[in-house]
Amino acid sequence: MNLYPLKFKPIAKEIVWGGSRLARLLGKPFDAGKKIGESWELSGVQKSLSQVANGFLKGNNIEELVEIYMGELVGEKVYEQFGMEFPLLVKLIDATETLSVQVHPDDETAAQRHNAYGKTEMWYVLDAAPDAGVYVGFNQPLGAHSFYEHTVKNTLPEQLNFEQVQPGDVFFIPAGSIHAIGKGVMLVEIQQTSDITYRVYDWGREHNPATAREMHLDLAIDVLNYTAQHDYKTSYLLKKNNLVELVNCPYFITNLLEIDSTAGRPLLGRDSFVIYLCIEGALSVDCLGMKETLRKGETLLVPACIADIHLKPEEKAKVLEIYS
Repeated sequence: MNLYPLKFKPIAKEIVWGGSRLARLLGKPFDAGKKIGESWELSGVQKSLSQVANGFLKGNNIEELVEIYMGELVGEKVYEQFGMEFPLLVKLIDATETLSVQVHPDDETAAQRHNAYGKTEMWYVLDAAPDAGVYVGFNQPLGAHSFYEHTVKNTLPEQLNFEQVQPGDVFFIPAGSIHAIGKGVMLVEIQQTSDITYRVYDWGREHNPATAREMHLDLAIDVLNYTAQHDYKTSYLLKKNNLVELVNCPYFITNLLEIDSTAGRPLLGRDSFVIYLCIEGALSVDCLGMKETLRKGETLLVPACIADIHLKPEEKAKVLEIYS
């Protein structure tokens, strides 16, 4: 049977800093009484492999699909590079407390130390409490020695660049960038398939035996980018019914599309799967005589072998379009 657009069961990650917005605002089928910090929408991470939720492939996980369909599913160039490992991880994150300050290694370092890929990622803000924000990069150049001194003296927060956020804000975070999601922020995270994180600071929680988690300062100190940028937020101009490119990096391309009328999307020639994540409103995705509805917070994987689709909004909708 032919491949078709695939939905997957969201994978709930119960975390101490999580909340209830993923269920309340995005309709995720999670227990409202649990602290759900992350919903892994599409994952090729071992022990957290996404399972198909629709059609005749229901119940199969993403690794099984890649093994069977190979380039038909992910694209020939993607399969040649990554084999059976799906290359991207798409998450929804709800932070009710400020997360630890961390950094991720690049591919070369991750391969040497962990036999894994590094982690470059991006954020798209979905919701934010008043005055909520994120920490991305340094607000002034530092050296490795001064960085270490600031962590020891608990003065690192004063060296971090803080950005107050609102829905629609975008941040690109290459491997080596110091970062933390602030209290009250809910966002989409798109990243390489990697679960390697080096924590360098945890707002004092690391000094309390009840809350302490492993720190990785020795591993982080030589992967950090100690430079400072003028502006860390990605600027873009929204154009209704037109694709707007948000991020274009070696690991993924992410576009934003706001539509209020039917839009055709020719996909053949990319040699890649395409992911659609609805971030506002609702729409249907039509192809091969089939229709799947996407509501806010839902994700769809369109196999590489599908030549074109039609997006039909219910009044209006916003979607992220992601591919390798």
